[in-house]
Amino acid sequence: MTIKNAGSIPAKRALIIGAGIAGIATAIRLQLKGYQVLVIEANTYPGGKLTVIEQDGYRFDAGPSLFTMPHFVDELFALAGKNPRKYFNYIKKNESCRYFWDDGVQLTASADQNEFAGEVERKLGVPAKAVIKRLQQSRKIFELAGGIFMEKPLNRLATWFSKDVLKSLLNLHQLSLFSTMHQANTAALKNPKLVQLFDRYATYNGSDPYRAPGILNIIPHLEHGVGTFLPQEGMYQITSSLVKLAEDLGVRFNLNERVEEILLKDQKVTGVRSSKGIHTADLVISNMDVTPTYRKLLPLVKAPERKLSQERSSSALIFYWGIKAEFEQLGLHNIFFSKNYRKEFQDIFEGIVPPDDPTVYVNITSKDIPSDAPKGCENWFVMVNVPPHSDQDWQQLIPLYRERIISKLNKILVTDLSPLINTEATLSPLEIELKTSSAGGSLYGTSSNSRYAAFLRHTNDHQSIEGLYFTGGSVHPGGGIPLCLLSAKIVSEITPNL
Repeated sequence: MTIKNAGSIPAKRALIIGAGIAGIATAIRLQLKGYQVLVIEANTYPGGKLTVIEQDGYRFDAGPSLFTMPHFVDELFALAGKNPRKYFNYIKKNESCRYFWDDGVQLTASADQNEFAGEVERKLGVPAKAVIKRLQQSRKIFELAGGIFMEKPLNRLATWFSKDVLKSLLNLHQLSLFSTMHQANTAALKNPKLVQLFDRYATYNGSDPYRAPGILNIIPHLEHGVGTFLPQEGMYQITSSLVKLAEDLGVRFNLNERVEEILLKDQKVTGVRSSKGIHTADLVISNMDVTPTYRKLLPLVKAPERKLSQERSSSALIFYWGIKAEFEQLGLHNIFFSKNYRKEFQDIFEGIVPPDDPTVYVNITSKDIPSDAPKGCENWFVMVNVPPHSDQDWQQLIPLYRERIISKLNKILVTDLSPLINTEATLSPLEIELKTSSAGGSLYGTSSNSRYAAFLRHTNDHQSIEGLYFTGGSVHPGGGIPLCLLSAKIVSEITPNL
């Protein structure tokens, strides 16, 4: 594809604040659209939460560990007329996750829906046909609502006067808008363990399944219908390959430079003031969390207080452990469930830390990428969901969480982990906030703990300031890699053509 304005007429300038995955994808799309794009990033590295840690011979993906809907990444290369396989390769996993409960029940979720349903029937006694029916319902929600809520700007009349919306309105009863995820899953599945397994998809956008609307049961389809994938060099390869594509197209990245203010004149952006000077621009797109964007970068602009005061999504406390052993019973993705899921979510969203019995997620990329750990060892990414940072003392809390996590894993795996940990790093909500400017270190901006949450997220443009746009997990359509990439797509579609 030929980039527009390559001749004598100067290209209009687009400036993107933040080199998170949505910022990088937005840069690619706007560069292809004809803009001259500059990305300014406060850190010394791109990627936002999608970064990497290397320590004592171990490599850890620092943030997102689940990769679904890879076609949204491939699409960026295709738009540029590039072969994505020359930049980026991934494998499709033949299992999505392994699940463990304290009473000794273990279940492996195959990528094949029939095999998964059969495993559920054998281990939990739920008829396979009930599981298949639930997955079909998830797919139906995706087909009815996915294109609207994930790929279109909700503040445009054209979105609502479309055949897709009419089709959805005629099938409202299938969208579970008036029940919670938990209520819908309980009605369909009955078995407490299987309900817990399906409820956990609320954590994919930092929400509480006991309050989040049933329409979020769209998420299982992404994992069981589309599939789970792993980049051949780890999750950070998504960042590095998209940065390479952007640079090949002419996008410039200024790292280690902090934007301090978005400059305006007559209700129109003129550029930004950064720690290194003034940059003029015709468009400014913030990939920074929308709350600090207003609080720090737009001090004279009236902030949308109702949107900014919405309940934040959960955050995470992550331990990166180099383990001097190999555990054959574990896979790439592993979940160790709590006994009382409802209480755990109450604790998280009421700010009670640490919960007595946290659900623990363990990701081990060395299962598929042997070079991520020394021979005979494994790289464990160990995460628990926690409240966003407010005034907690994380230095005091981290050892308490660590003790409870190790105790839980020791019991289920029948092992003694402590002497097997030969290297360790941690990431707390406070550190997430400081490194990524996410308010409170919340992973997905606002939670989806109401049926109106999708409509309450900040839009991708400013209603009264010309040239100001927003992308990333804190705005529409939400957090997570696929939605961040779709956020970039929406921004590219609503910005002026050249």
